[in-house]
Amino acid sequence: MASDGFDFSPGAQIPLQGSGGQAVATNALASAAYRDSPVEKILDANSEWHKSEVKVGRSKLFRSDYFKPNLGEAFSRAVQERMLGGARKALIQSFGTDPQTVVEHCLSATRLRKSRDTKLTAVTALFGFFFLPGMILWVLAFRLRDYLGNTKDKALSALGGALLPIIGIVALVFMVGLPLNGFLALYVRAMIVAPVVGWFIAKRIAESSAKDMRARWEGLLSGGGVIAKIPEAVPKNPNETSREALRQGLEKLSAEQQSNSVFYAGPKGILGMGTRWGSWQLAEELVPKEPGKEFHQFRSWDLVRAIHDQLKVLERGPLNTGGFPTPSVTHWIVSPVGENADSVSRPDGEDVATFQVKPHEIQRICNHQQFGSGDRHYLGVQFTLWEGQLIITMMITVTVLHETLRIEVTGHALGPVHSLFTSKPAAKTKTVNKTVRFWETRDITLPLVESSEVVRLALRAPFTWYPPLLDYLGGKIALPEPFGLRHAWAEKPWRHRFMADDAMRAATPVLRAVHSAALRVLDENGVDTERFDNRSMVLSGAVQDPTPRKADVYDA
Repeated sequence: MASDGFDFSPGAQIPLQGSGGQAVATNALASAAYRDSPVEKILDANSEWHKSEVKVGRSKLFRSDYFKPNLGEAFSRAVQERMLGGARKALIQSFGTDPQTVVEHCLSATRLRKSRDTKLTAVTALFGFFFLPGMILWVLAFRLRDYLGNTKDKALSALGGALLPIIGIVALVFMVGLPLNGFLALYVRAMIVAPVVGWFIAKRIAESSAKDMRARWEGLLSGGGVIAKIPEAVPKNPNETSREALRQGLEKLSAEQQSNSVFYAGPKGILGMGTRWGSWQLAEELVPKEPGKEFHQFRSWDLVRAIHDQLKVLERGPLNTGGFPTPSVTHWIVSPVGENADSVSRPDGEDVATFQVKPHEIQRICNHQQFGSGDRHYLGVQFTLWEGQLIITMMITVTVLHETLRIEVTGHALGPVHSLFTSKPAAKTKTVNKTVRFWETRDITLPLVESSEVVRLALRAPFTWYPPLLDYLGGKIALPEPFGLRHAWAEKPWRHRFMADDAMRAATPVLRAVHSAALRVLDENGVDTERFDNRSMVLSGAVQDPTPRKADVYDA
C-alpha cells in the first residue's frame, strides 16, 4: 500500500488528547480500559450488525477462572493488538471519536497493570513458588470454595463460605502437632504460612491498583481530564526501535482516521456512518432553456463543486437562533463490500497518499464512474453532535445517464455509544437479611477486591510478560470485523427523542441547499429548470415526513 513504511509525523511527540466536541464518546470508550467488570459484559453492547465475542481459554490443565481476564484487561489487549498490530487489517473510521486517545488509554492502563503485576510477580515468587506445594494446596482450597459457593444447594453454598476458616484451623492444628524435626519441619510450616502472608501483601497491592483504575474510570466519565501517560511512545534515541514503532503506529492510526475512503456494506450501510434511514432523488431530463439551442456543456463535478460551496455555509441563517454548528463537508470515495465481509481494503497506488485519495482522482471518479463496477463519489456533510454521541451524515451523489440528471440525497445516522460504556463505577454491595428482623433486608458493602480476585491477579502476574500465553489460558475478546471503535458499539439514535429530532431536522435544510445550488448551475448553463424546480418542491414536502426507514433494506 501507499501508506506502508511511511512516517506520518514530523517527529517524536506525545499526541494530544481527545479533541473538543467529541469528548463524551471518546472518554466512554476509553473508560473500558480501566474497568474491572466481568469480561462477558462486553456482549451486552453487541448491536444488530456488529457482535463482539468472548473466546474462552483452551487449556484443559487450568480449567478455572483464575487466568480469565476482566473486561479492562481483555479490552485493552484486544484494542491495542487490533489497532497497532504490525499486520493489522484496515480500520473503519471512528466518526465523532478520537481513536488515538482511546488506544493511548489502553496503553496507559496496560502500563499500570504491568507495574502492578511486577510487584505481584515478586510476591508470588517469594511467597508462592518457593513454597509451591503450599501454594497449590491453598489455590485448590480457593477453587473448591468458589465451586461450592456457586452451587444451588444452600448447604453446600454455606459450606463453601466457611471452608477457608475451617481449613485455616486445620492447618494451625497440623502445624502445632507436626511430627517432623529440623529443616523439613520449618519448610512445611513455612509452606502453610507463606502463601497466606503473600496473599495479604498481594491484597494490598491489588486494592491500591483497583482504586487507581476506578478513579481513572470515574474521571473519564465525569470529564475530569484524565491523561493517558505513555512514555514508551516517545523515543529518546534512534536505537529505541520499539518506541519508534509504537509512535509511528499511533501516527498511522490518526492518518487512517482522516482517510476519505469509506465502505458500503449493503444493509449495514456505510461502515462507520450507520445505516441509510432516508433517500430523496431528484431525476429529470436535461432540456435546453431556449428551443432549438443547446445548453452549455458541464460535468457532474461542476454541480458537485457548487453544492460543496453551498453546504459550507449551512451554519449561516437569516435569524440569530443558534441552528447548525459548522459542518464537515468532505468528498468521499465509497467502495462496495459484501454485507458479511470480514475485512476491507483501502484504495492504493499513485493516486493515494497517506490514506487520502488525491483530488484529481476524486474528480475523475465523480465525472466518469457513475455506472457499472468501481468506486463511486459522494459529497458528504457531517454534523458531530451531543459531544460525539450522535453523528448525522447527509450524502449527495450526482449522476448523468444519457439525458437524465439525477441528484440523490441520503441520510445516515450513527447513535450514541452503548450505555455499558457510560456507566460509572459503583460500590460493590450485597443485600442480606437482618439478623433479628429477618423479614427486613440491609445492604452491606463488599471488599473492593475479593479474595478470589487477589488469587487471580497473583496467578496471572508471572505470565503477563507473554500475553499470547494468557490468551490461551484465560481467553480474550474477539472484536467484530471490519472493526472500527465507534460503530462497533453504537446504539440506534431513534430511541432518544432529541437525537432522532436532530437527525430528521437536518435533512430538510440540507436537501434544499443541495437543490438550490444545483438549480443555479443548471440555470447558468442554459438548462430548462422548470421540471427540476417542480420536482424539488415535491421532495421538499416529502422530506418533512417524520418517519425514519430502513432505506438500505430493499423489500424485493
